[in-house]
Amino acid sequence: MENTDINIASDYPNEARLLTVILLVTIVLFVVGMVAPIITLKKFVLIENTFSILSGTLELLKEGKLFLFFVITGFSILLPLLKIAILFRLVSTRASKTPSLKKYLHWMHLFGKWSMLDVFVVAVLVVTVKLGFIASVEMRYGLYAFTAAVVLTMYVTSRVVSLTSCTKD
Repeated sequence: MENTDINIASDYPNEARLLTVILLVTIVLFVVGMVAPIITLKKFVLIENTFSILSGTLELLKEGKLFLFFVITGFSILLPLLKIAILFRLVSTRASKTPSLKKYLHWMHLFGKWSMLDVFVVAVLVVTVKLGFIASVEMRYGLYAFTAAVVLTMYVTSRVVSLTSCTKD
C-alpha cells in the first residue's frame, strides 16, 4: 500500500481510538485554558487583576488594539481550533482513504508551529517585562491547562504525521 493510501481509523483502529480520546482531552483543556484565569497582576499591593486568554483578547478589542487582537485571536485561538479539527478528521475518517486530507496535514504541520504556545508565551513575557517593578505577575491554572493542550496537540500531530508517512505491510 502506498503511503498516500494510509487511513488511520481503518489501518490503525486502536491508535485512532487513543488519539481521539487524547484529542477530546485536548479540547477540554483548550477550552479551560481559554476561559480560566492565566495570570493575576498585582499592582501596588492593593489592586489585583486576573485575566484569561479570552478576556484578554476581548480587552484588546475593547481598547482598540486591533492588530494585537487579531494576532492573538488568530494564532492562539482560531489556528489551534482549526488544527484540532483537522486532527479529529484525520484520526476518525473511515472513508475509503484520505489522500485529500494529507495536504491539510502538511499545511497544518507547517503553520501549526506558529500557533498557540509561541505567540502566547511571547505575549506573557511582554506583559511581564513591561510591568517590571510596577506589578507582580502570578501564573494561574488556565496557563497550565493551555500549555497541556499545546503539548497534547503537538503529540497527536507527531503521531498522525508518523502514521501517515509510514507504509503498512
